[in-house]
Amino acid sequence: YMGNILRLLQDSRSPNPQVNANIQKQLEQYNQMENFNCYLALIFAFMKQESEEIRCVAGLLLKNNLNIFFSQLNQSLKYIQQTLLQSLVDQSKQIRKTASNCIATITRKGGLSCWMQNEVNLVQCLCQLLDSGNNEGVDGSLATIVKLCEDSYDQLDSETFGRPVNVLVPKLIQFFGHWDETARKNALHSIVSLWQNYHSEEGMTFNAILSNMDSFLQGIFKLANEGNKEIRKDVCRAFVALLDNYNRIKPFIKDIITYMLIQSQDPDETLAFEATEFWSTIAELEVAMVDIQPFIPQLLPVLLNGMVYSELERSMLGGDEDDCNIADREEHIHPHLINKAARAKVHSSHQAGAGGDNEDDDDDDDDAEVADWNLRKCSASSLDVLSTMFGDPLLEILLPLIHARMQDAKWEVRESAVLALGAIAEGCYTGMKPHLNTLIPYLINILRTEPKPLVRSITCWTLSRYARWIVSQSVNDRKTYFEPMLESLLIRVLDRNKKVQEAACSAFATFEEEAQSDIVPYLKPVLECLVRAFDMYQAKNLFILYDAVVTLADAVQRKLQNPEYVQMLMPPLIKKWMTIKDDDRALFPLLACMTSVSQAIGPGFLPYAEGVFTRCISLIQRHFQMKMMAMQNNNVEVPDREFVVCALDLLSGLSDGLESAIEPFIGQPIVLDLLGECMKEEGQDVRQSAFAFLGDLSKHCMPHIKSRLPVYLPLLIQNLTPHPVSVCNNSSWAIGEIAVKIHNEIEPWVGQIIDRLIPLMNQNLNRNLLENTGITLGRLGLVCPNQVAPRIQEFIQPWCFHLRNIRNDIEKEHAFQGLCQMIRQNPSGVFSAFAYVCDAFSSWGNPKKELKDEFSSILRAFRQHMGDQWPAYFNQFPPLLKNHLGEVYGISANTTD
Repeated sequence: YMGNILRLLQDSRSPNPQVNANIQKQLEQYNQMENFNCYLALIFAFMKQESEEIRCVAGLLLKNNLNIFFSQLNQSLKYIQQTLLQSLVDQSKQIRKTASNCIATITRKGGLSCWMQNEVNLVQCLCQLLDSGNNEGVDGSLATIVKLCEDSYDQLDSETFGRPVNVLVPKLIQFFGHWDETARKNALHSIVSLWQNYHSEEGMTFNAILSNMDSFLQGIFKLANEGNKEIRKDVCRAFVALLDNYNRIKPFIKDIITYMLIQSQDPDETLAFEATEFWSTIAELEVAMVDIQPFIPQLLPVLLNGMVYSELERSMLGGDEDDCNIADREEHIHPHLINKAARAKVHSSHQAGAGGDNEDDDDDDDDAEVADWNLRKCSASSLDVLSTMFGDPLLEILLPLIHARMQDAKWEVRESAVLALGAIAEGCYTGMKPHLNTLIPYLINILRTEPKPLVRSITCWTLSRYARWIVSQSVNDRKTYFEPMLESLLIRVLDRNKKVQEAACSAFATFEEEAQSDIVPYLKPVLECLVRAFDMYQAKNLFILYDAVVTLADAVQRKLQNPEYVQMLMPPLIKKWMTIKDDDRALFPLLACMTSVSQAIGPGFLPYAEGVFTRCISLIQRHFQMKMMAMQNNNVEVPDREFVVCALDLLSGLSDGLESAIEPFIGQPIVLDLLGECMKEEGQDVRQSAFAFLGDLSKHCMPHIKSRLPVYLPLLIQNLTPHPVSVCNNSSWAIGEIAVKIHNEIEPWVGQIIDRLIPLMNQNLNRNLLENTGITLGRLGLVCPNQVAPRIQEFIQPWCFHLRNIRNDIEKEHAFQGLCQMIRQNPSGVFSAFAYVCDAFSSWGNPKKELKDEFSSILRAFRQHMGDQWPAYFNQFPPLLKNHLGEVYGISANTTD
């Protein structure tokens, strides 16, 4: 048996595919045998007469099996653990390294407890090796500790095992001065890995380092000038982590800053990157402002140099070719481009239109082909944060530097200068204003004439950072800034280079968002451009194009209903709609796009509504069918519920846009059956979108859903809990919409509803949730005042505080009509908070006559009730409130008119 295994290991070195196929079959057979892994461990640890290569192959097979078959090891695990620990002192460095990998795999799969169960205290064994003085043992132990700190840090800090990290950290610090460079490197990397893991876990504190801070600082300063760049990278990471304990390092901060400036300029980009992380972190610390300020003249050139594309990045990003006809590879399509569309709808009471609180990252300089975070982006981010901290005074030093770089013969240096102008756009906005009347035309000219795609690309982003200023200029200056910006972006939306297309489309979306209705006069050329882009773009940029259409629809809304615009926009969308399969995740951004478009063009969507509605229902139905199959068969993949979320949101958009014209599609029983199932779904995003759809249907199709309310309302009530916020928010809003349609027929459920809503109203929760909760309470008070009014004193003060700030629309009108009804029923319930009621009334400015008369009547009734106490009470009001009550309602400190 042993001979067969050894032959197998020897044959594994063969380059012959047939031999390798036979080996694979034999391995599958051996893996069925209980002791096979023990034999591998024996060969790896003790058969030193075999070559190192054979032993390492045995170790690697063992590691793979530990990873795959760990739960099946049972009795053999103890033997394997013992042999691996002995291998940590092997004369061969490669054997020690493989043993440490196997030990780390066991700990990652079974935790420290699987060692304890076999009467082995792993950390104690590793510490004994550190103390042994055996060079091989020290090396093997530290190699293992490094991996444990990277992969199993939570185990090392577990109270269950006595927090072994408290023992490890001081021992590791002792090795900062070890004679062996590898030992120093591993000791430092272990602590830094632990610290970085603590940083990634909210609320966790690295107490083990805090209690050994003095010795850690002494050790880190000794390591700072090591020749080994891996050690210096970890020194830089340590200094970044130490910023969380700024008071401890403040006595040394000038030396640290000087050191990090030097490392930030190292020719090794990976080291420079680790050092540059320091600047964006320290720049966010207000206490560090006075310490970093003297170094600003030295730091800014370093950051500008770091923002230049490296030779490697330039080669990876491609040349100057027109690549718009080259199909995207799947790995170049970032998942966030797809997932961004699958954000469930959140009903908002304070924004123009229903939408979530998500904000797009405006740093569209992300290069999918380069690593997500690199020296260039880190340098730009640091400059951005520094500009926010120091503001306009930076410009005195920075603008001459940028100006010089703009004149440089190298395009990559000029490109970095344009990036810098974008990075400081927000932090130095006021100081940049006097320069923008010349800078913006200059950048627009670059955008039009620059031959290098990467320069055109970054110019799009930088111009988008100044979109607010461009849009805010007077109508007389439209032809100087607004129109050239718009025209230039549209030209670049149709650029022959895909990276420029991406940047231009993203920048245009930002411009649309800032311009809002100002873009309406230019809708025809905008739509002509976007329609051409649909035929031109490859898969990745199509997602960004969908987003630009969404932003346009949200910005201009019903202005898009012009039949000419509908005829321009809908054919390319329907063409995509017909070509994307039901199981393709590329459907998500198209569904999101159709949602906004259907809301904006309203009745203009009717010719396409039936097909779109039917497919959405089909997508939801397919999800539940696949879910059932997956429950019955483990080989069937669980379906992606984001298809349901996007389909529900589009159905909401259709309902919102078509209003009562959607009724013919709602009569099918399957529609309301599926809606009920979605409202029961475990996934909160599905419930969230289902409640939004129900709320929209309630506004326009109540006769169809009325018979379902005994099923729907308990589900809505069940979800009136503060977490998850968006589910609760949509549930509350939907109840309010139902209430104003069925009036007092909601009475059987009102008690349960207000039992949930009143506690929400009195908590410090999400603003949108509190506003919708208040609106629903007001609407319930409107239709069922007898049930809500007796409890008005429990919520009147926060109700007034939150609803005074929302926009004046039909929802707010219903809520305040309900407030008036409740006050009529129970005036004593608001007496103690009547000042808040007066303030809430004043938030209306000049309301409609009916509501104004109600307010006026209540104000006079309270004034009469208070009698001689009224003047003193009234005079406590803020001056603005007193003036408003006097001007609009004729109410003053006088007890009579």
